[in-house]
Order: sequence, then C-alpha cells, then structure tokens
Amino acid sequence: MTEISLVTGASGFIASHVVQQLLEKGHHVHATVRSTKNEKKIKHLIDIQARWPGKLTLFEADLLVPGSFDASIKGCSIVYHIASPFFIENKIQDGQKQVVDPALKGTQNILAAVQKCETVKRVVLTSSVAAIFGDYADVRQMTDNTLSSNYFNTTSTVTHNAYSYSKVVAEKEAWKLYEAQPSPRRWELVTINPGFVLGPSLSPTSESGSLSTIDELLRGQLFLGVPDLWFATVDVREVATAHIRAAKDPNSHGRYILADRKMHSFVEFARILRSVTHSSRIPKHTLPSPFVHLCGPLLGLSQKWLRLNLGIHFAIDNAASLDDLKIVYRSLEETLEDHYHSWSTQHSSH
Repeated sequence: MTEISLVTGASGFIASHVVQQLLEKGHHVHATVRSTKNEKKIKHLIDIQARWPGKLTLFEADLLVPGSFDASIKGCSIVYHIASPFFIENKIQDGQKQVVDPALKGTQNILAAVQKCETVKRVVLTSSVAAIFGDYADVRQMTDNTLSSNYFNTTSTVTHNAYSYSKVVAEKEAWKLYEAQPSPRRWELVTINPGFVLGPSLSPTSESGSLSTIDELLRGQLFLGVPDLWFATVDVREVATAHIRAAKDPNSHGRYILADRKMHSFVEFARILRSVTHSSRIPKHTLPSPFVHLCGPLLGLSQKWLRLNLGIHFAIDNAASLDDLKIVYRSLEETLEDHYHSWSTQHSSH
C-alpha cells in the first residue's frame, strides 16, 4: 500500500521542494494549486509530473472555499498544509483580505477536510517564526534573549505586522482544532516554524516575500546600502526535509523552529551576493539607522516598525530541529550562491 501525501499550495516556494523530495522518496503525491489552467504558474509541477509519471496528481483548491480540499485529500495519510500568502509588510494594503482570511480560513477548511477523511494520520502545518514573535524587540522579553518555540506572537494585529498576525492566528486555530478531537485523537499535528527562507526556487513565479527582498538586492535597487536588519535564515531544502521528517517520525511533536542558531545581517547577504555576482550595484555597507528612520516613509516602513526591528538581533533555539529531525543546516554562502544561480537562470529566460 503506497502512502499518499497531500501538499497544499504546491506551486509555492517551499511546497514545490516538499513535492520534489517526496517523489524522490517514492511517495505518491496529491498536490493542490489555485488553478490547473494557469500554465505559467504550474509549469514546474507539470515538468515534475513528467519526471515521475503517475506519481503526482494535481487538484484545484481554493483556501477560501469550504469543501475545496475534499477531493484531493481522499486516500491520503499525511497532509502538508503549506498554502498561505506571504507578502512583505509594506506591500500589504488590506491585511484582513490579503493575508489573514486566506491563512485562517485555509487552515479551517483543510482541517475540516482532515476531520472527514478517516485515512489521515498526521498533519504538518507550515507556520513561521512570525507566529512566535511579531517585532524583533518582542524576543527581548523571552528567556535569555533567545527565540524559543514556547512563545506565541502577542503583539501583531491586522494593521501592524499583518503577515505575522496571519501566521499566529492560523497556527493557534490549528492547535485548537487538533485539541478538540475526541480522544484517542485520530490525527497528530506538528508545525514547522521557519525563519527567512532562502535558496533555489523551482518556480519562476513564486511570490514569496523572502524572494522579493533578495530580488531587490540582486536588481541593484539597494545600491546605496542596506538597513541594519538581521534575519533568522534557513535554506528552503532544509525546510522541505524538516516537513517530511516531521511527518515520518512518530515521535516528532509540537513546533519546530527552522533557522540557523545565529542570525545573519542584511549586509552579510549583500557582501556574499556581491562576491558571487561581482556586481558593483550590490552594496557592501549598512546605512546609518538615523538615515533609515528619515527615509522610512519612502520605503513604506513606519517609525514604530523601525524602532522595534532595526539593529536588533538575538540567539535562536533550534535544538529540536537538530535533535528530533536531524537537520543539518548548510552555510549561508552555499544557500545564497544556489539562490542566485536559480534566480539568474529564471531571469535570463524571461
């Protein structure tokens, strides 16, 4: 009996890698996309289908429509719920509509489908470190100034850090629905909480916010310098591996922070990419913070946001990902180099 896994939002940055790694392991995969007619958006999945004939089935599903996962979940034992919109804060006009509704209703709709489908044993939900903290300053309230999975983000709202708010609302809802099962519980829940996800994209049309940040850097739009911002970084391939191991290992439980133990600065990204690309349009210095505060409005960043995030960094407790999921984190250099090569291939073919 071959195990069938359902992957939602399969055309996205992380989900595409999960699909590929599952197929490499010989699994059958049901994958949901918003539209099977949008060939540009799902071309890479069609290519993957051709490489593993008969192993990957595509389904249409809409996060906002109740019942839309019912067809794709049939016969599945594992559900990877990855679909959720990710925008950089200054690109969000209507937080409720753009990020909160799809994240929350999507989680409710997929778990309603799980509830009805007797074969499902385990759900792996893609959450985020954004469900743990909203602004970087929040981590200063945590024990030892260290990011830990014992906390939930309490400071984000639909108007302040709306993306982070969407992640914490959706994750809390998932835990609530998991707890509400009659005992003994039929299905288990594990969440993967990645930091800033980087690395090679299998899809040229991914709208992931982390990709757009590096995109600006590579296009030379930040040639004057970068703000003093720090990132909890992780390679997309490690994130995909973590999902699959969390599904496979019966002892995995709770929330897994996926990120390097030490944060990396924006200027470190820039210097690595400058040495890889040899582009003088990529800066090698940090902008003075008073200057960034002055220009904040032009960048769409509020003074409050800058005050609570600029120049702040902290340690990260990723021990559970190392101990339980046996994740080996690759170097930022390797990740950014691979990120750039996939980016440049995709941008030269347009």
